[in-house]
Amino acid sequence: MGEIPKKIGELLIEKGLITPSQLNEALMEQKMSGGKLGEIIVRRGWASREAVEKCLNMQKGITAFNLSSYIIEPEVIRLIPEFFARKYKIMPVFIVESTLTVAMVDPTNVYVIDEIQRLTKLNVEPVSCDEIEIRKAQDQYYGPTGSLQEIVSSIDKNKLVEADKLGEEAPIIKIVNYLIIQAVQNKASDIHIEPEENVLNVRYRIDGMLHRQPALPKDLASAITSRFKIMAGLDIAEKRLPQDGRIMMKIGSKDIDFRVSTCPTVHGENIVLRILDKSGLVLGLESLGFPPQTLATFKELISSPYGILLVTGPTGSGKTTTLYSALQLLNKEDVNIMTVEDPVEYQFPGMRQVQVNPVAGLTFATALRSFLRQDPDIIMVGEIRDLETAEIAVQAALTGHMVFSTLHTNDSPSAFTRLMNMGVEPFLISSSILGVLAQRLLRKVCDKCKESYEPKPELLKSLGLDSYINKPVTFMKGRGCKVCNQTGYKGRTGIYELLKVTPTIQEAVLKKESADVIRELAIKDGLITLRQAALQKLLGGLTTPEEVMRVTLDVEG
Repeated sequence: MGEIPKKIGELLIEKGLITPSQLNEALMEQKMSGGKLGEIIVRRGWASREAVEKCLNMQKGITAFNLSSYIIEPEVIRLIPEFFARKYKIMPVFIVESTLTVAMVDPTNVYVIDEIQRLTKLNVEPVSCDEIEIRKAQDQYYGPTGSLQEIVSSIDKNKLVEADKLGEEAPIIKIVNYLIIQAVQNKASDIHIEPEENVLNVRYRIDGMLHRQPALPKDLASAITSRFKIMAGLDIAEKRLPQDGRIMMKIGSKDIDFRVSTCPTVHGENIVLRILDKSGLVLGLESLGFPPQTLATFKELISSPYGILLVTGPTGSGKTTTLYSALQLLNKEDVNIMTVEDPVEYQFPGMRQVQVNPVAGLTFATALRSFLRQDPDIIMVGEIRDLETAEIAVQAALTGHMVFSTLHTNDSPSAFTRLMNMGVEPFLISSSILGVLAQRLLRKVCDKCKESYEPKPELLKSLGLDSYINKPVTFMKGRGCKVCNQTGYKGRTGIYELLKVTPTIQEAVLKKESADVIRELAIKDGLITLRQAALQKLLGGLTTPEEVMRVTLDVEG
């Protein structure tokens, strides 16, 4: 049986809007003269009409809604004409499957709900929303909803005298929302807003590469910067120093986190937004592109009871995703996992995640020290940057903990020499590290427009594939289509170089051998290098020779 809904009077008392004696008085009046209890309370001035309506909606199980935390997509706006939305004080918000969520001042109006269903041919989920919020959203979203240039041309340039205030004007909000929605729809990882002398450039990072978008007029730069600062809770007046902030938004039914960074340049403030879309995060080691044998060895290493596993590679090579996928596999009720990150990019239930805060004195090293008193089984350190962090990580591994971390090195053998250069003793490195995984991300050929061709002998030779000359071999390339924005690439896959520490490698580390010597020994033990892993993807038709050369240019074959 369902829960019996609370009476309106009980809800008003619970919310602290009226006292029990006021409720008794109102009930007495209702008994004598009739009428609605809520109307009596409003007439007596004990609670506002809005507060009473909110409680009535709660009583009926209708959700109260905060429109300001949503960015509404253009296709959703187009479902309901502006005149209809303004007449009935409603705002479409998002669609999930065949249900349209609509913010309404009066979510109990069955006539309006029926009309929306008739108009849209969708089921309607009404939610309660303040009238001022709905009006504000209508002003922001209705009007020019076409291209970015249409929105820009609708702006009255005479208003640009007070550019900072324009950051809260509807046309500027539309431009910023448009930029964000387009980036999310294109699966961009970053948005770059870059002021030049005469224009404001916009670029999206998609599949690791920056793509230029239509430029904006330079006279809108200050207003657009102000809008991003308002959304991120930054100081609008501070234009001389870098600032960092965060925006939490809903786009459609997705919760998306944006990390915002501003930096003053000679032509104005540069803004970069890192887009963290948890719904688009592909976790699970099987989906990352590991070859079967490498995956089996990696799973064996991460299942060890203690030791250190390092993941190396440049920024944006997918290290965090690999570590999160490993932790997800190990995240069980009988395991205590603790992480310290800078920043915590995605939050997961069942893990204790800590974000570093150097201003408050919370560094990787201080968090790690604290972890050792928190009875962890598995520790993840976002990055080993200094000797202190490295030594505590080694100590944790040698006292029975499994430690995951990252290093910025080009390949797996270089991780050992990097730690030695930091000042970690070779005997500690050799006895604590179980393995090093170096990785990169390769762009994949677009499935919609890919076509095969026979490579020329010169190309095979330049790739080190001499043994394939005069053999039947085909490569793939993308012609370019709407799906891949004419690039010929869509999505990325990982390439991996997994160095498992064997007694031979341990001995080489103890002797302080160079990365080159360690590499030669590892190859004798069966190491598949990053270049070899990339060539396997090329021969499998997943990527192109150009992409192999671009991504593995800095590593040995």
